[in-house]
Amino acid sequence: MSFRDLRNFTEMMRALGYPRLISMENFRTPNFTLVAEILIWLVKRYEPQMDIPTDVDTESDRIFFIKAVAQFMATKAHIKLNTKRLYQADGYAVKEMLKITSVLYSAMKTKQMAIGDRTDEDNSKFKFDLGSRISDLKAARQLASEVTSKGASLYDLLGKEVDLREMRTASIARPLEINETEKALRAAIKQVLESVEKTKDMLSNVVSDETSLDAKIEKKKQEQERNQKRLQTLQSVRPAFMDEYEKIEEDLQKQYETFVQKFRNLCFLESQLDEYHRMEQERFEEAENTLRMMQHVLREEEERDLTKSSLKDEDSDMDVPEDEGSDSDIEECRPTKPRPTRNGRGARFVGTMQGGDSDETEDSEIDVDEDEEEDEGEEEKSKDLEDDSLKGPVSRGARPSKGGMRPTLLEESDNDF
Repeated sequence: MSFRDLRNFTEMMRALGYPRLISMENFRTPNFTLVAEILIWLVKRYEPQMDIPTDVDTESDRIFFIKAVAQFMATKAHIKLNTKRLYQADGYAVKEMLKITSVLYSAMKTKQMAIGDRTDEDNSKFKFDLGSRISDLKAARQLASEVTSKGASLYDLLGKEVDLREMRTASIARPLEINETEKALRAAIKQVLESVEKTKDMLSNVVSDETSLDAKIEKKKQEQERNQKRLQTLQSVRPAFMDEYEKIEEDLQKQYETFVQKFRNLCFLESQLDEYHRMEQERFEEAENTLRMMQHVLREEEERDLTKSSLKDEDSDMDVPEDEGSDSDIEECRPTKPRPTRNGRGARFVGTMQGGDSDETEDSEIDVDEDEEEDEGEEEKSKDLEDDSLKGPVSRGARPSKGGMRPTLLEESDNDF
């Protein structure tokens, strides 16, 4: 189906006087009712006395209707129609109906061109539409030029009215011939008789159509009553499997509710599990960060202790006496210092404010040397304890012990002496 075919079909039907307005959108989808109505109207337009069944409710009636139309057009108008496309009742059916409308439209145009006067157009039911009369505008222009030429010739003929008046009065005064009058009357009577016969035939067809329609209506009523009774019996009888069906339906509803509840619980537990994994990951990262910070702090403390111990070793090397004689002289010149003695946990200092003999100085020097050796031994023990305390927390996950700083404090207190 093309847009041009659909447009030509609608314009031709409008020009032929189809009483219903046909739109281009009517044939986008199958519309068998409209197609049947158009076919009936075209058949009646081609042959008014043709009797075609108009019942298209069932599939068999539609097939019979299409076959009847196709057979009539093939025998009377010699037009071959595709019944399959007509039954489709869509755009392809328009192509088939266009064959009939083109024949009727060409016949109408030929009749209009043959007859000069259009007096019979007052009785027709045409719908004047300027959009569909574009071709008539050209004819109107041509007629306007003809009117001017006819007016000029009429003016010339009216000038000859004085000469022709006498001839006209003489012809009117002449008596009419009886033979011509009888001939005209007989022709008129014959035409009236023919129209009467046609009317009688149409009335007889109407009576036969009435009887056939009444028979069909009665048949349809009987079928409707039978179907109504059958429907009532089917509604009153309860199927045997209906109880089982309702029971299974209830079980299905319960199972569905259980499924929904379990699915909701599963989703909630999955969300809780994800939240737990996320919190564990955050704790693990936080623990790693704290361990890393503690290791960094312990390294700094270890480096600080190493620097302090190196400084102390340098100070101890500088305090070693170079010459015993010089030391003895210095000791003789200055008062003796109190020397520390360690007895258990406490410390006791022995000394006097006055200077003594050389023997006492020598004894004091010996005591001081012994004290220095004891202090060095205690410092080595404190360093060993400090190294063990530093290695222990690192191997146990970098956990600092409470007594990790005690050796440093003892070392500083010993170095004060």
